Amino acid sequence: MEDSLQLFHKIHQLSRKVMKDNNQILQPFSIYSGQWTVLYVLKTQGTQTISELSDYLSVEAPPMTRMIQRLEKQGYVVRTTGEDKRVKRIQLTEKALLEYPKWEEAIAKRKEEIMSNLSSKEELLTLLNEMLEQINTKK
Repeated sequence: MEDSLQLFHKIHQLSRKVMKDNNQILQPFSIYSGQWTVLYVLKTQGTQTISELSDYLSVEAPPMTRMIQRLEKQGYVVRTTGEDKRVKRIQLTEKALLEYPKWEEAIAKRKEEIMSNLSSKEELLTLLNEMLEQINTKK
């Protein structure tokens, strides 16, 4: 039992430190870790609704809406209307697509520094995926 508590505590600490580290890395680009996460999802998975982004990233809708509004003001995302006129989809703008490689490179470089000394990256990824799957199936 104690091992499980310690594992989850370490995962929580790691998550917080990664976000803080990402904020420092992304500061020169005037974006934050949470915004980067949204931009990453839109780049890798395509257009999403606010609801889809909220569900996928486990962020409540009101803070997600505020984040999307900030990204719109920065010119990185735009809302579009799909087949159902009531549903707005969020997609990256040309400006975001031009800037994205810079953000990705900065993040990737730092993550590679962190991961370079880990011996079992694949095992860690498998474990984290299994844990995430367990959490998602218990909703």
